[in-house]
Amino acid sequence: MTASTQVSNQITSGSDCTAAFRAAYENRYTWEPDFGGYQGRCIWEQDEKKVEGSFVVAADLKATVTGVADEEIHKALASQLWEVAIHRVRRSFEQTHGANTFSAGDTDAVGTEVIVGGKNEGDRYRIKANVVTMVHRHIHGTVVTIFTESTTDTGSGYLSRSYTSQYADPATGAAKGGISRFTDTFVPLARVGPWVLSERVVETAAHGDTPAGRQVFRFEDLAPLA
Repeated sequence: MTASTQVSNQITSGSDCTAAFRAAYENRYTWEPDFGGYQGRCIWEQDEKKVEGSFVVAADLKATVTGVADEEIHKALASQLWEVAIHRVRRSFEQTHGANTFSAGDTDAVGTEVIVGGKNEGDRYRIKANVVTMVHRHIHGTVVTIFTESTTDTGSGYLSRSYTSQYADPATGAAKGGISRFTDTFVPLARVGPWVLSERVVETAAHGDTPAGRQVFRFEDLAPLA
């Protein structure tokens, strides 16, 4: 057991838990500052439909998808690549959370609650064994709640492998759309890194008039940009 994990296990309700939250934050896998970009083939599948194209994620993290005529599928593929890339950016704890305070709430099977004060007051997290196991954040007039159920250990931090995501109205708590379950597979590029997404399966529950759905995104023939 690491020292930082021991710290998180000793948190008492109402105490300052900045150190434990920082340890979990800094345990997330991020790309090195000299990330040079990569490319490959992209594949989208839903039911019996399959669409293939090519993509490039540049050093500036901008994702470009080519060879996909369907606008919605093109947007979906580019969105997955961008979403993964933006979460790999390395920002110090002070850059992201320097204007916040963190106090401990209750502890359950998911982990110890981290109650945010300061700039992002109203946000909440849970941490367990140096992993952020729950995120509850206010983003652009909505609330997103994410539960991480399993992770991939890269040897240089963790990546979420299976997790759920739910959007809701911040005032009423009413769900905005069905809950989505993600299963991500990451691989080290050229066998040495950086770690990049090779497959994402998104299963969304039915909500209102919107039926349940399942989409598969695959990224193959992955190679660093020259």
